[in-house]
Amino acid sequence: MNLSDAGSVVLVGAGKMGTAMAAGWIKAGLPGRNLFLVDPAPHESVIAFAHENGASLGSTLPAESPRVIVLAVKPQVMSEVLADVKPSVGPDTLVLSIAAGISVNKFISALGTQKVVRTIPNTPAQLGKGISGAVAAQAVTGDDKALAQALLEAAGQVVWLEDEALIDSVTAVSGSGPAYVFYLVEALALAGEKQGLSADQAMLLARQTIIGAAALLEADASPAAQLRKNVTSPGGTTQAALDVLMAEDGLRPLMDRAVAAARARSEELGK
Repeated sequence: MNLSDAGSVVLVGAGKMGTAMAAGWIKAGLPGRNLFLVDPAPHESVIAFAHENGASLGSTLPAESPRVIVLAVKPQVMSEVLADVKPSVGPDTLVLSIAAGISVNKFISALGTQKVVRTIPNTPAQLGKGISGAVAAQAVTGDDKALAQALLEAAGQVVWLEDEALIDSVTAVSGSGPAYVFYLVEALALAGEKQGLSADQAMLLARQTIIGAAALLEADASPAAQLRKNVTSPGGTTQAALDVLMAEDGLRPLMDRAVAAARARSEELGK
């Protein structure tokens, strides 16, 4: 679907993620006049974005029911926001949520509509390099799903799920995942400092190593395991490091615990 034909889109919550997605929609063809941003205290950059793209900006939702309402607010304030949103939900309105932990059934109950898509994007969406996991309520039509796909694809790739319970797993892997990578950069840089590099040298080496490795992952469709083997000479320096990282008490069990903790927290937020 071309976003030029999407109809009116209301974004509730113009924070970094919401605004990044909105920028992607405009780039993908959504006319600025069809976009309404709702935020009670918008940042100066949001005000500038709305002005530059001809989008509307206000503290409350417009009177007319839009084609799509995208909910991009924190889970902790969602109940209050839904009470304000409900009067604007029409029979043809698709509700798209990017909030962690809030189930499809909660949106259906609070808004009185079955046309709900729940999704979890991640912060690389700001660069169009994100990935979202999404699940649709049973009443969502093919046209609704195509529209949701077009909106989400403006920020990166989309993985559709049949089982909503897996959204918590998506949250734990890709939703929170960028933070794991950033911490890896921190840890690698600190390890470099312990080997005699200056803080600036170690951080530059660590950052660019991750950036370069990510670029290789994007350019080469080979499995990650194969890319790892490509840079690992038997008995060499990389193998010595991997012997530590791949030990029984190495990175894999640590990552298992980290992802499980993130999923458990996502489940708690939904209760």
